[in-house]
Amino acid sequence: MDRQETSGVIAPPPLIYLAGLVTGLLLSAAAPIPFLPRGLVQALGAILIVTAVGVAFWGIREMRRAGTSVDPRDPTTALVTNGPFGFSRNPLYVSLTLCYLGIALAARSLWAIALLVVVLAVMQRGVIDREERYLEQKFGADYTRYKERVRRWI
Repeated sequence: MDRQETSGVIAPPPLIYLAGLVTGLLLSAAAPIPFLPRGLVQALGAILIVTAVGVAFWGIREMRRAGTSVDPRDPTTALVTNGPFGFSRNPLYVSLTLCYLGIALAARSLWAIALLVVVLAVMQRGVIDREERYLEQKFGADYTRYKERVRRWI
């Protein structure tokens, strides 16, 4: 597939999040830094994970309804602006962030929480910036208007 037909992201976003999370969990196993009571962080973690799954399913459903692929490595065939895309230009990445944070909290991994900053920086530079350039090129003024009225994250 011609790279210009896609956004050219550096890696599948779930793998970027997974790499940061696994690294953080391994660091926590090797050098734990206890914080906050276990029950509190586990409850908060569970709430974040359930919220993440709900947002992800909602976003995936809207993308499928529009007939476009969820995989950013595939060509985008439609600009999706309804459902969670009416609140965030990146609801699937918001859901991945919430899930990551929920798992990190439930595991009481301060290392994983700290590495989330790195994951978000990689997502911004290696995925989101590339997707936005691609979508502007592909959808022009429609995407520009969408960007003006909907925030990148929340």
